[in-house]
Amino acid sequence: MIRPQTIWIINQYSSTPETAMGGRHYYLAQELAKKGHQIYVIAGRYSHLLRKPKQFDGKYLIEEIAPNFSFVWVNLPDYQEAHSQQRVINWFKFSWALKSLPSVLSSRPDVILYSSPSPIGYLGAKFLANKFKAKFIFEVRDIWPLTLIELGEHSPKHPFVRFMQWIEDRAYRKSKFVFSNLFNAVEHMKTRGLDSKKFHWIPNGISLEEVMNREDLKPDISSQLPNNKFIVGYTGTIGVANAIDDLIDAAKLLSEYSEIHFVLVGSGKEKENLAQKALDLELKNITFIEAIPKKQIQSMLNTFDVCYIGWQKNSLYRFGIAPNKLPEYLFAGKPIIHAFSGKGDIVELAKAGLTIDAENPEFIANAILQLYRLSEHERQAMGERGKEYVLQHLDYSKIATKLEKIVLQK
Repeated sequence: MIRPQTIWIINQYSSTPETAMGGRHYYLAQELAKKGHQIYVIAGRYSHLLRKPKQFDGKYLIEEIAPNFSFVWVNLPDYQEAHSQQRVINWFKFSWALKSLPSVLSSRPDVILYSSPSPIGYLGAKFLANKFKAKFIFEVRDIWPLTLIELGEHSPKHPFVRFMQWIEDRAYRKSKFVFSNLFNAVEHMKTRGLDSKKFHWIPNGISLEEVMNREDLKPDISSQLPNNKFIVGYTGTIGVANAIDDLIDAAKLLSEYSEIHFVLVGSGKEKENLAQKALDLELKNITFIEAIPKKQIQSMLNTFDVCYIGWQKNSLYRFGIAPNKLPEYLFAGKPIIHAFSGKGDIVELAKAGLTIDAENPEFIANAILQLYRLSEHERQAMGERGKEYVLQHLDYSKIATKLEKIVLQK
């Protein structure tokens, strides 16, 4: 039997549904708290990812979320955008502020989990783990500094990159466990000295409570949906990084199929340009809909016949991906077209749709036609396999149980 323990989850970019999207650590904390553990999620008050940052004057704000579950906000300065110098300064401010947490949290931690992307906070988190002799978990959600080297084209010899590399390597050696939501991340970690026995894949998932208590679409939204069409749908950020330009090109290839329609729901800084591209191509088979509340996503997915998710070709995807929308798509029980060139493909694993090479509109168009030509029963069976997979493996209550068994059993 696992006795209740105190767990500090430290993620500078964590959030609540009120401030942003909630996400991984919010839902894991909810489920662990239901099991009787005392959970604190420690996050920065401000980041470019937050929709409604908390406002307060002191160093910390403790927000009671539910029995046994509190959010601890560390006061950090605002900054203008993701590439701001202040964002980097905030990494160090956050890490330093962690050292004073014992002055505001009376509960001694049994376990401390520190989650990247920034490796800087590891220094403050590991200091706390050493102080309290707590089990320490290092979690990687974005592989830094490798991402900065391969995508940002920063030199591995740059002093700051080398400093981050030193932290990453040290974290793999000094942690009791290493988690990642990237299925194949262990292949990179082993090259940096990780003992692979420490590694565990802890995927992103869904909160069953949230997806089952969906809200209906508002009339002004549902009225924009086409009637009596085969809908290929997408929800999320409308951007080139999400391969929406490829989907628009696929829509052009299928424009002669009047019964097939594309519905793209979401926002993004590239949305206006992509909508203009559809206009320039004189496409009548695409509808752009503004972003809707998260609680209405399942209602929107229910109107689709096929869900689409796409990616660019990215060398880092050899270690896996961890989009939040895939578990949502799977739960909706709809077949999925996954334009992805990488490892750890859950759609393929669940046999819940068609995976095709990324950045190929013709492949997208052919996949759409392939699903369109299936019987409704065949599409339904595909969707049901996806839903069964998410219920068995990606329900946050089950993920929390997996985490418990790894970390808390003697």
